[in-house]
Amino acid sequence: MRPKVFITRQLPQPALDLILPECETEMWTDELPPPRAVLMDKVRDVDGLLCLLTDKIDAPLMDNAPRLKVISNCAVGYDNIDVAAATERGIAVGNTPGVLTETTADFAFALLLAAARRVVEAERYTRAGKWKTWGLTVLLGQDVFGATLGLVGLGRIGTAVAKRARGFEMRVLYYDPQRRPEVETQLGITYADLDTVVRQADFLSIHTPLTETTRHLVNADLLRKMKKTAILVNTARGAVVDQVALYTALREGWIAGAALDVTDPEPIPLDDPLLTLDNCIITPHIASASVATRTKMAVMAAHNLLAGVRGEPLPNPVNVVRGERVP
Repeated sequence: MRPKVFITRQLPQPALDLILPECETEMWTDELPPPRAVLMDKVRDVDGLLCLLTDKIDAPLMDNAPRLKVISNCAVGYDNIDVAAATERGIAVGNTPGVLTETTADFAFALLLAAARRVVEAERYTRAGKWKTWGLTVLLGQDVFGATLGLVGLGRIGTAVAKRARGFEMRVLYYDPQRRPEVETQLGITYADLDTVVRQADFLSIHTPLTETTRHLVNADLLRKMKKTAILVNTARGAVVDQVALYTALREGWIAGAALDVTDPEPIPLDDPLLTLDNCIITPHIASASVATRTKMAVMAAHNLLAGVRGEPLPNPVNVVRGERVP
């Protein structure tokens, strides 16, 4: 009998071409995630689950899936999954690291440039018919070339953003709980404590995972330490930033602007006050959204799923199951 799997959203065809020949497959094809009650029902008799970061995979759901062997998350982050609960139940968890690094770094830098030069605001200005003539003081922004970039988090994506900053001859400071001397030497960047990075950055880019320690790391106290001309960029997780504090900071001029690809919650409610501000760019979590990258992510998730239902080590594991970590 073929293993049974449930996929919580439409996948690119190359990933389905891997899964369909080997598994009895049901896939949720609506644009929105399956409602909780539907997801609880669909996992009752599955061997594998391929999900997205919008799906909450917790202990009650796992307990409703007695045959479940593997949870394959089509994302790098996995804060939507209770990994400890999965490990206790012998369920392997996989993710898709590495593949979206360069694409996400491209987008982080695109947001930085767009916010610095007020690109979105200028486009709206043009469409509204406000462009009457050329003027010295129209839509003045911030220079990127030669500015100081502060990175909070120096994992794969933070490092890739630092590489891009070299082309703009930026001075790069970073803070990370784990110092990386080899990257400092390779890229000519400087480690500093968080307070120093925040105070000196012209652009502060967030690249830290969401944990209890980093939740609302960017709060009112941190925002008050930033330069009034500084710009905040977040392509990590929405809850790393206290959005209430950010709104106050942007409205009252503590900082010059912000560009967010992630919010808390997602999608951002249409009545959120951040959406009323011209100096805040908000995009719908699309940093990894290139055709090539999203296809690679889905294929990696498919390989994790198939390995899990076969009882084999996952190519990209998150947890330790059955006493050993898969390579």
